[in-house]
Amino acid sequence: MRSAGLIDLQVNGFAGIDFNSGTITTAELDHALEAMLATGVTICLPTIITAHPHELEQRFIALDKAVSESRLGRLMCPGYHLEGPFLNPAEGYHGCHPPEAMTAAGIGLVERLQGLISRPILLVTLAPEVEGALALVAALKRSGRIIAIGHSAVDFDLAEAAAQAGATLSTHLGNGMPQQAHKLNNAIFAQLAEDRLYASFIADGIHIQPKALKALIRAKGMERAILVTDAISAAASQPGRYPFAGMSVELGADGAVRQPGGVGLAGSALSLDQGVRNLVAWGLATPENAIALASGHPLALLEPSLKAFGITLDLGEVDWSDALAVRSVRLGEVERRFAA
Repeated sequence: MRSAGLIDLQVNGFAGIDFNSGTITTAELDHALEAMLATGVTICLPTIITAHPHELEQRFIALDKAVSESRLGRLMCPGYHLEGPFLNPAEGYHGCHPPEAMTAAGIGLVERLQGLISRPILLVTLAPEVEGALALVAALKRSGRIIAIGHSAVDFDLAEAAAQAGATLSTHLGNGMPQQAHKLNNAIFAQLAEDRLYASFIADGIHIQPKALKALIRAKGMERAILVTDAISAAASQPGRYPFAGMSVELGADGAVRQPGGVGLAGSALSLDQGVRNLVAWGLATPENAIALASGHPLALLEPSLKAFGITLDLGEVDWSDALAVRSVRLGEVERRFAA
């Protein structure tokens, strides 16, 4: 089977490389992107998470320089995803993001970061309950960006208000929340009920139990569901400790990534092709539908922003085996073949 290439909207690092290091080199980025090509990903949004303003500046400058000078970055990275710092700092909601770096929302920081880099920040994840967030959603919408809800205690009314202002995505729905919440009036139900929102899911069987994922996709609708990895440097790597945005995190033998001694998850070690295979193996989607969740659906979400910034994407082509292993990838003049 052949398909267009996969699109990962949320990837913090890969194959031992941390996109949030602030010191990433061109060679390191190409190493990570080569490894992502082997998973069928031809387009990604390198993701920078919550940090203090001077750290965000350093991380974006280093990442953008690496992308601009790399062999594959110019083909695979049309822009970036800023996840934070406009998130809910309360316990459970902040996840592994440093709550002390979270702040009220304002367009000034986004514009300041954008002025330092050559590629656009295409996607911003924020919590609508943060001071100034709804005004920021409207400003980001006017600027042509995609706005997502994440790490948020949003309720039904606020989810509706955020969508009305321009939000169109829920970031890793089902995660970035405390373990206990109201049985119905909670951020998951609020976002599932808002039909204007796509929802992205981490289909690794760790972030969301497969049968729970079945229910979430059924409630949101297959046509509004998207697969992401939220991968960090531990993806495509062996168990052990890895750097992530100034932290040390540990990939366990069970495939979960956590801060040493911690309980909560710190990103994932998932690859997007494995997420596709998981959906099929769990009986949640046909191969064609599973691939659409990782290709056509994220493209549809991005299209307004791509148009606003004058970006045309070449998704290339992936050749899949019957077992949904990636056999070959073509992206422009780049072609890669892999062992069956």
